[in-house]
Amino acid sequence: MDNLQAGDPKYLKRRVKGCTLDVHPTEKALVVQYEVEATILGELGVPMVGERKECQKIIRLKSLNANTDISSLARKVVEECRLIHPSKLSEVEQLLFYLRSRKQPNDNQEKKRISPRDFTPYTGVELDEEASINSIDEYVELLYEDIQEKLRGATLIFQLARNPDNLEELIQNEAALGALARVLREDWKQSVDLATTIIYVFFCFSSFSQFHGLVTHFKIGALCMNIIEHELKRYDLWQDELQKKKKAYEEFSDNQNLKKEHEKSFRKYQSLLTKQEQLLRVALCLLLNLAEDTRTELKMRNKNIVHMLVKILDREDEELLLVVVSFLKKLSIFLENKNDMAEAFAVEKLARLVPCEHEELLSTNLRLLLNLSFDTSLRSQMAQAGLIPKLSSLLADEGQRQLSMCILYHISMDDRFKSMFADTDCIPQLMKMVFECGEEKMDVELISLCINLAANKNNAQVVCEGNGLKMLLKRAVKLKDVLVMKMIRNLSQHNGPTKSLFLDHVGDLAAQISEEEAEEFVIESLGTLANLTIPDLDWALVLKEYNLVPYLKDRLKPGSAEDDLILEVVIMIGTVSMDDSCAAMLAKSGIIPALIELLNAQQEDDEFVCQIIYVFYQMVFHKATRDVIIKDTQAPAYLIDLMHDNNTEIRKVCDNTLDIIAEYDEEWGKKIQTEKFRWYNGQWLEMVENRQMDEAGEPFLYGEDGESFIGNGDILERPDLFYSADGIMGADGAISPEFYADFQNGELGPTGYLSSVSDQFVPSAQIPADRPMSAYGFRPDEQFFYNYTTASR
Repeated sequence: MDNLQAGDPKYLKRRVKGCTLDVHPTEKALVVQYEVEATILGELGVPMVGERKECQKIIRLKSLNANTDISSLARKVVEECRLIHPSKLSEVEQLLFYLRSRKQPNDNQEKKRISPRDFTPYTGVELDEEASINSIDEYVELLYEDIQEKLRGATLIFQLARNPDNLEELIQNEAALGALARVLREDWKQSVDLATTIIYVFFCFSSFSQFHGLVTHFKIGALCMNIIEHELKRYDLWQDELQKKKKAYEEFSDNQNLKKEHEKSFRKYQSLLTKQEQLLRVALCLLLNLAEDTRTELKMRNKNIVHMLVKILDREDEELLLVVVSFLKKLSIFLENKNDMAEAFAVEKLARLVPCEHEELLSTNLRLLLNLSFDTSLRSQMAQAGLIPKLSSLLADEGQRQLSMCILYHISMDDRFKSMFADTDCIPQLMKMVFECGEEKMDVELISLCINLAANKNNAQVVCEGNGLKMLLKRAVKLKDVLVMKMIRNLSQHNGPTKSLFLDHVGDLAAQISEEEAEEFVIESLGTLANLTIPDLDWALVLKEYNLVPYLKDRLKPGSAEDDLILEVVIMIGTVSMDDSCAAMLAKSGIIPALIELLNAQQEDDEFVCQIIYVFYQMVFHKATRDVIIKDTQAPAYLIDLMHDNNTEIRKVCDNTLDIIAEYDEEWGKKIQTEKFRWYNGQWLEMVENRQMDEAGEPFLYGEDGESFIGNGDILERPDLFYSADGIMGADGAISPEFYADFQNGELGPTGYLSSVSDQFVPSAQIPADRPMSAYGFRPDEQFFYNYTTASR
């Protein structure tokens, strides 16, 4: 052996540094991560070359179970693994404790729950030989041979690509990737297996974002789109051919040859279908990965990807369906894609998959339906497709409960579909969940759905069955739960047996009306009481027993509380004023001036104006309070000002109230009559009053002395201005009884002014007007809308 010269390397020195411990993410194993520092020393011990490398060691603990002695096992691990310093014994014990208590996934479930990224290996072609990265050039040469050799070469390269450690080296071999892309582009129609294998290679690259540029460079995405489109057309042809042979076999059932031919064609069809679906699955997975870039996704959309995906929803292969639904879910967050899905009737096909045994497919499908349920028309399609009972049945599945509840909530927002819930087991299940919450806070999705459903009469009856209403009130009062009280308020708005159930609980509700309670809770309690228009309810007794009159009067002062609370107080006063004794009690307390003051302050708010006028209507309707309204307040003057308001409901309530006032008070009746005349004949009056007499005179408008026919008096004091046909007007300008009788019998035709204002001009006995549910003609169903503003990706 030659002697070492000065400066020649003498020996290699290695040292382990920075050892850290962690648990394996899926297996029962410890992961030891450490750093090796290698240094080459010269003859004199001087370091010449140094290098560091990060390494890891996995210690698998197959024997670890519930009965394992953790302390003994930890000592054994430290003794046998020299990388772990004895000082880390306690840390090893903690990690072992965690591994033992960690819930292990069910193996059967894991096999079913395969995400598109963790795609199962392609099993269409099996080779006995094992691929080596060093032989890559040989595999590339096979791509220039016949189809079978190309398939063999592509399969060997695929074996390499399945290992992520080889991808960096493969990407450097441009010749291999270029040859694969060329073969796919030229020969994909000749062999499904070859096309599937090559797409699988590029799919392995597409699983990592940093390699997307490579896949795009070879235009694999566009090629996959063409392949999918072609395969869907082939599928249609197979279906047509199979149907023809089936029809021929059914027509000539005695012909055994036709029967055998049909059976043979069906077996061939199944074989072709299996391979085609495997090809579609990997191609769609690759496209789904590339769609991370929204610009690439837009290109796919322009090539009709949505309609292709919806068409594939008719298939039965659950793994293929999982990829399709996942893709649609990602696309559904964009308006244009959602519209394409609506156009292709995707909801009907998705409804077919609810429920299904494949848990991940079911969950992904529900997330897609949730995204689509933000669209009103698509919610309608969901209801028509029978999704309400299907989703209701999933409420029992804890894994799918929340998604199902969110979709049902969106459907329940539409009044057209609320009644459909009454025929399912949805409401009983929701009530069970509500009561199982005990004193814990209820999920907002659960109570939101309950609030919406309670706005329907049939649903309300189901909710209140048994002790439903009693239990809800008990929870609301005990926990001061505003949302449960909102649900109770919706229940209280329905006439019939449901409203009668509240008679036993009026005291509980009235007891909540106090200054000590939270304002939101009081608002809902007041709203519930205001809905209880029950003839058997003694409101006077309720007001006295719970001393509500001072509270109601104090809250009428502008600025004394939030507008929502003040409005509920006004509505409550309108409800209790239906009772004679209550109306008198409120009038004596000075509530009417407070209402007029509030009317001045809230004159721009139609809802306030409408409800306050309704209180006035109730007051004038009762004999006990009529004089107070007419003689002691200026309420009639306000009503005259509002009789021509732009809001239809305000005009309606005003007219009904003024008709009663005019019937019982002659002075106000004349003012009301004059105002109505001026309103309906305003244009003519303006013309008469503004026109100047010219030199020639106006014999039709002015007398010989130049005095206007209108004169200086009240227009209604001039009976000669009215039509003076015999039997209609007397000398004093009053309507004759005969005319009044004929008019009521409908025997008179239109006669100018009289016909246009007959219903106001001729007072008649009034009956109570319907309560104005809102200034807009109705009171919208009280709903608590919880916005799911983020669509699921």
